[in-house]
Amino acid sequence: MARNRGPVVRKSRRLGMALDPKSERQLDRRPYVPGQHGKTRRPRKMLGYALQLQEKQRARFMYDVLERQFRRYYQTASRMRGVVGDNLMSLLERRLDNVIFRLGFALSRRQARQTVNHGHVQVNGRKVDIASFSVSPGDIVEIREKSRSHGGVLAAIETPLHSLLPSWLEADSENFRGRVLSLPSKDDVAANQINSQLIVEMYSR
Repeated sequence: MARNRGPVVRKSRRLGMALDPKSERQLDRRPYVPGQHGKTRRPRKMLGYALQLQEKQRARFMYDVLERQFRRYYQTASRMRGVVGDNLMSLLERRLDNVIFRLGFALSRRQARQTVNHGHVQVNGRKVDIASFSVSPGDIVEIREKSRSHGGVLAAIETPLHSLLPSWLEADSENFRGRVLSLPSKDDVAANQINSQLIVEMYSR
């Protein structure tokens, strides 16, 4: 199955945002772009297309999706009612691997994707092993009973990540379960620190 590969920390430093907990620690230590002269290089001021492209890359790597898949999300968002940028971020937020991450059952979206792909997750009592599965309001997302002793899941639950839980989700860590209360709101989307309007402008060229 195709997926993004390569050093996550390096990509995080290039984009100026943490893509996983390890990247967050490294960004605190080395808050500059990678490379031999990264520490002394003067930051480039990006305008126009370069700024739009970087914002698209930030969103794409944040949710760990490929270029063609990201474009399909944009095309779907553009056919929906409402603001295209908000629709795009809402679709990305509703991915099952992102929901597992937000509920605190994985330390990163990559780990959440692996948890889903390996069949450790069920939605409304049925096993779902497709990371891009889109959840809906009222859905019950939980770790399967036979997978609740999985080391990665237990490590994630023991790590406090309550700040990641948005208002549209409800978590019950003791029972390895979460519930989708509603669709992501505009405020939830804005909390991702992604300027979706720049992405819309790039694809509208």
